[in-house]
Amino acid sequence: MTSAAEVGLLRLAAQWLAGPGAATAADAVRRLGAVQGQDFPGAVTSIALRTAERRRKDVEVALDDGELVRSWPMRGTLHVLAADDLHWMLDLLGHRALMGLARRWGQLGLTESDAERAREIVTAALAGGGRMRRADLLAAIEAGGVATTGQRGYHLLWYVAQTGTLCLGPTDGSGEQLFVLLDDWVRAPRRLAGEEALGELALRFFLGHGPATVQDLARWAGITLRDARGGLAIARPELEALDVDGVEHFLDPATPERLAGCRAEAAGVFLLPGFDEFVLGYGDRTAVLDPEFAGHIVPGSNGMFRPTVVHRGRIVGTWGWTGRGAKRTVTATPFTTFPTRLATAVLDSAARLP
Repeated sequence: MTSAAEVGLLRLAAQWLAGPGAATAADAVRRLGAVQGQDFPGAVTSIALRTAERRRKDVEVALDDGELVRSWPMRGTLHVLAADDLHWMLDLLGHRALMGLARRWGQLGLTESDAERAREIVTAALAGGGRMRRADLLAAIEAGGVATTGQRGYHLLWYVAQTGTLCLGPTDGSGEQLFVLLDDWVRAPRRLAGEEALGELALRFFLGHGPATVQDLARWAGITLRDARGGLAIARPELEALDVDGVEHFLDPATPERLAGCRAEAAGVFLLPGFDEFVLGYGDRTAVLDPEFAGHIVPGSNGMFRPTVVHRGRIVGTWGWTGRGAKRTVTATPFTTFPTRLATAVLDSAARLP
């Protein structure tokens, strides 16, 4: 039986936060299946932390070269993923995000004809390899006769991306991602469907997130427990199982050996951005976070996750930047207290952030 205390250390190793990092940003993302992308600068940091060179620029280059894209592949939530994975993930998972759309559109005064007119406008605006900022694309939609006020603009872009027309690809000089046409930008998509796609989804999740449960997979991907079990059944021959306090968890068979080679590092201090997969990749976070302190990382349960301090595989506080330029420094807030040595380690970790 594996202790809950060991789970966090194994996850740090599985996610390539501890031990050797990925050779490329695309490899790091592919390992996890997808990386939470609600906060774009934070997502770039999350990916860079999992690479050997730990450089933000490498992540930006992967986006500019079309190796990585950002879109809404599952749960209606922004993620960064390998470009060739987006088509099959949208096909497998996108329809669930569209459930209940009529009610929200009713609240916003949107119609299907509005959405399809928006699709026509953005397709024409981006034809031939065009790239546009969000504000410019919304202005084009508005000029084409579809109102984008309030939340309407966001929902129109979300819908057109969710249904396979748009994605976010390269960055501009300011670091903002630009919208592109999915089929123009991703020229060689993988094509998976049905059980094969479910099996691939499950395999990638458990390799990059394990030890994790089938319930974690269902929550992460936004699929039914039945589908999660079906995907696990296909992926199961390539996974190892662990009993954690009587609950079956699955992982990459190579993860325990990887942890053995980097245990001291894994037991150290990590500063992770808000929305990092170490936190959001699981439905049940009790192995790495005392439920008593859950509200500290999501104040008011508002869906906005604060950056976290991880020590010995557990989340022990939050952190953030204060000041600017040469005076910028990290301020960390412990759930209880930080011993002097741990407080010093937090500053050392901050100095090494990408």
